[in-house]
Amino acid sequence: MARVKISLPEQFKFSTQIPIRIQDVNYGGHVGNDAILSIMHEARLQFLNSIGCTELDAYGVGMIMSDVAIVYKGEGFRGDVFVVEVTADELSPFGFELLYRLSTEREGKKLPIAEGKTGMICFDYSQRKVARMPDILQEKLIG
Repeated sequence: MARVKISLPEQFKFSTQIPIRIQDVNYGGHVGNDAILSIMHEARLQFLNSIGCTELDAYGVGMIMSDVAIVYKGEGFRGDVFVVEVTADELSPFGFELLYRLSTEREGKKLPIAEGKTGMICFDYSQRKVARMPDILQEKLIG
């Protein structure tokens, strides 16, 4: 079976901490795959906020997620605090990728939890169509 592979950079532009809540834990007793995606979404919103925009207003355009990939590296548990690192990559005239690295610390050791990427397309919600990425958004993403 072919496995998804995500190439991550050494440096990330943004980092945040997200505590794991009981509702993030599934019947297997660890953080569920749906919760990992929600945690990535929260980190994305925080990252965008740090560069002065939102998914609905990114310097004149909105954004829509075109795809997602997640590779699980370890288990997370209620009470963990995930460090979620985010950076932009693969910029094009109409979109970009966001890369994510999720980890936690337990007993003094940094433990990998997951790696992810989301394809983001610039989108004009009023016209319901793909839009060109504003220059200032591109500058903020790579700056």
